[in-house]
Amino acid sequence: MPPNLTGYYRFVSQENMDNYLRALDINVVLRKLVCLLKPDKEIIHTGDHMVIRTITSLRDYVMDFDLGVQFEEDLGPVDGRKCQTTVSWEGDQLVCEQLGEKRNRGWRHWLEGDQLHLVRRGPVQLAKSQSQRVG
Repeated sequence: MPPNLTGYYRFVSQENMDNYLRALDINVVLRKLVCLLKPDKEIIHTGDHMVIRTITSLRDYVMDFDLGVQFEEDLGPVDGRKCQTTVSWEGDQLVCEQLGEKRNRGWRHWLEGDQLHLVRRGPVQLAKSQSQRVG
């Protein structure tokens, strides 16, 4: 049975975000801004339904979805694109596949103790971040 990720997670660190965003063709101004942000996450996980809220000082981004069901994700606040997104479990990892203009795009979330790990995958680059559960 997959873990329940419900909780509030405070940003700890991130690696390679600028290169990841560059691989997605994000303009330099937005890349620099995103790299300065320290996003927290709030996850509500109820059965096969999840809400993942990414919280920053500028804007929140909310993903509200059912596991295993494809939906149209509007990445407008991030990069102006839309894609077809499916989030499902692979073992203890929550895996997101985003089909659209950029190939091989998606991410993985998993817990190690109270550390929430996130690896973002783009066409060429990976970006990693960690957050600490605080609630």
